[in-house]
Amino acid sequence: MELEIISVNISEKKGEIKLPVETIKLTPEGIPGDAHAGKWHRQVSLLGKESFEKFSAITGREFKWGEFAENITTKGMVLNEMMPGDQLMNDTIQMEVTQIGKKCHGDGCAIFRDTGACIMPKEGIFARVLKGGEMRVGDKLTYKKKIWSAGVITLSDRAYEGEYKDLSGPLAEELIGKWFCETKRSISCDYKLLPDNPQMLETEIRRMVSEGHEIIITTGGTGIGPRDFTPDVVKPLLDKEIPGIMDYIRLKYGAEKPNALLSRSIAGVSGKSLIFVLPGSVKAVKEYMSEILPMLNHLFAMMSGIDSH
Repeated sequence: MELEIISVNISEKKGEIKLPVETIKLTPEGIPGDAHAGKWHRQVSLLGKESFEKFSAITGREFKWGEFAENITTKGMVLNEMMPGDQLMNDTIQMEVTQIGKKCHGDGCAIFRDTGACIMPKEGIFARVLKGGEMRVGDKLTYKKKIWSAGVITLSDRAYEGEYKDLSGPLAEELIGKWFCETKRSISCDYKLLPDNPQMLETEIRRMVSEGHEIIITTGGTGIGPRDFTPDVVKPLLDKEIPGIMDYIRLKYGAEKPNALLSRSIAGVSGKSLIFVLPGSVKAVKEYMSEILPMLNHLFAMMSGIDSH
């Protein structure tokens, strides 16, 4: 999908309307001379003509480009249908969407003081500059939706040998797919069924990390039996461990069923991948995923260097 630039705007102070200019320059720190430039995730703000028209119909007045403090005014798409991680680009410029909407400044916002409301907090989007260049009225931007990727690995000798069908791995894949659909993201999933073999597991984890899977789930091998080695293989591959997630889950479900406390599940980061090592039962996968999935938005933001507190 292609967007057309109908105005480029800047202001020296936050909370003020931005004034149209002939051209803006996008740099790794945003737009020079604009109040929102800097080393953070909301360097550039965008708002569509479609949102202007909606707010005009509500308020009964017309608004000028830049009046909602947007740096770039576009037409061709309702911008808040995008998601963080999506990109806007042309031959010279590349931006990554980092946030949809924002907290309203209230009395600190010129439009709010004038009308008692503002469209930017609900329908504006924010981006950071990945590749800079000049932009002016009439330029085009191509919208590219991010395709996220997940990896699911089941460890089970008997399932691998066909003694029974693996249910845990496909369930984890199903739950991931459902969450991504509900959050309006596109996802591709890489599923592997392996025997209880440490070398094969390490090889698959390394491959998935090198291919940039944002989330990797393993099921099975988290106990204390002679064939339970998954945490021991995965832990040395982590750059950072996230112990609180699994500690919380163990305590929550262990309060009712103490056997849940015996799981050695771990979570952490390797490269650009979040890795979660889960027990192998269907029940455990449901329980663990019900706690992990609500954390993903914040985890993805942290992985991207976005302060979403």
